[in-house]
Amino acid sequence: MGMTFGAHLSIAGGYEKALERAAAIGANCLQMFSGNPRSFSGPTVGDTVGKAFAKKAKEFGVAPVYFHAPYLVNLASEEMTGELSEKLLIKELKAAAFMGVRGSIVHLGSFKKAEGEEKERQYTLLIERVTTILEETPKAPLFIIENAGTRKIGQTMEEIAGIIREVKGHGQRLQVCLDTCHLHAAGYDISSKEKLDDFLALFDKLIGLEKLECFHINDSRDEFGSLRDRHDNIGEGKIPKDVFRLALNHPKLKALPFLLEVPGFDDQGPDKKNLDLLKAMVE
Repeated sequence: MGMTFGAHLSIAGGYEKALERAAAIGANCLQMFSGNPRSFSGPTVGDTVGKAFAKKAKEFGVAPVYFHAPYLVNLASEEMTGELSEKLLIKELKAAAFMGVRGSIVHLGSFKKAEGEEKERQYTLLIERVTTILEETPKAPLFIIENAGTRKIGQTMEEIAGIIREVKGHGQRLQVCLDTCHLHAAGYDISSKEKLDDFLALFDKLIGLEKLECFHINDSRDEFGSLRDRHDNIGEGKIPKDVFRLALNHPKLKALPFLLEVPGFDDQGPDKKNLDLLKAMVE
């Protein structure tokens, strides 16, 4: 079975252009924004645009396709940001349903106050909002929680597990995306077969491996455990190459989609050279 490699690519010129860009670098899956990542407006996609995109994706042989939610999203915010984040994700998952997009990969946000009643209030809001988003959107698109590499929500597997547990009635639509740069920043060492096996056993116990939807494969500009999230090109950063090689070849992982979010060797975003480096690691 061939492996699934993709990247986060630009939608400049329209969603279908992102499919062309994927094909041009040799990718067979794709991640993209659903609209302007610096805005809360969210996409408005109807049946016609949706069907045309789904047809084009099939022609290009690009699947799955994911949205990445804007970084502005903070579902725990007690301010206007929280409400706007909820509305945006409802629009995004509705668009995903029209387009045959598998789901949206989401950074949940952060707690403004780390302790006490205020944090509890924000946590409750977070759970309520995720539940509402799932209730108000079609059943097919997934809500995919991405692990954090900084002091944000989802830094630990325990925290992600807790959130999934708390969202009642829609658990099957909640999945997880793991990012190698974020794992490295948060202090999860997966640089040997034993350490990766231990980590996957922990993930399986807390969350369930069936909930692991995809991997973001990124190198890091920062040291292990730095809690800093700055991506680098494959082989140019501080993550041992074994981390990528082991993940790509692990029997429990190799069927997953692997997506690049790297600066690119010419600083134009994920490129063929980064993708080819990953492909060369497959045994």
